[in-house]
Amino acid sequence: MSDAPKILVVLTSHDKLGDTGKPTGWYLSELAHPYEVLTSQGFQLTLASPTGGPAPLDPSSIEAASNDDSSQRFLKEQNALWEATEPLISFLGRADEFAALFFPGGHGPMFDLAVDPTSQALVQEFADKGKVVAAVCHGPAALVGAGKVLEGKAVTGFTNAEEEAVGLDGVVPFLLEDRLVEAVGKGGRFEKAAEKWGEKVVVDGKLITGQNPASAKGVGEAIARAVWGA
Repeated sequence: MSDAPKILVVLTSHDKLGDTGKPTGWYLSELAHPYEVLTSQGFQLTLASPTGGPAPLDPSSIEAASNDDSSQRFLKEQNALWEATEPLISFLGRADEFAALFFPGGHGPMFDLAVDPTSQALVQEFADKGKVVAAVCHGPAALVGAGKVLEGKAVTGFTNAEEEAVGLDGVVPFLLEDRLVEAVGKGGRFEKAAEKWGEKVVVDGKLITGQNPASAKGVGEAIARAVWGA
């Protein structure tokens, strides 16, 4: 590995919110905040998606971050990153080139990454090689079908209460909290902040998960610590 550790960031290619007719995709602040943290510490980020090419940015996340300087700066200066993602399949067998695998959220991953066999194989590969595997908000949906990667682990993700609060509990293909509880099994646990929308980052060895958009910066910081061994 070069002196500048590389992180493979996987974005959704899914842009429709169920059959509501509304757009979805990946969530701006959940990439912008970790990007700022990680690039400031010398990391290089490579972006991929199931289909490659432009990865759909959820327009609601742009509106939600209208007063967030980090997100607005990222939106204006780094758009080339998500407009030209590399096909996910091209990274199979290449985990040794990277220090970590990271899945930002947005509702899109619930529809494609949760069931994408290439994504699941990548998660398994990175975990088997002892690499950092991280996800935030709905990003952990990409982990639930990846073999036994989550079994016995402590995790977090977008909660049932938060999904209900945004009125999408009847739209998403499953409730992430329920699926994570199932995936970790009796030997694991699902953790969450005391209140909805509170920051919560859970680190279990090389597995890092964040609950919601407020947890994105903390996930980036946890990735850096895990890679540097701090």
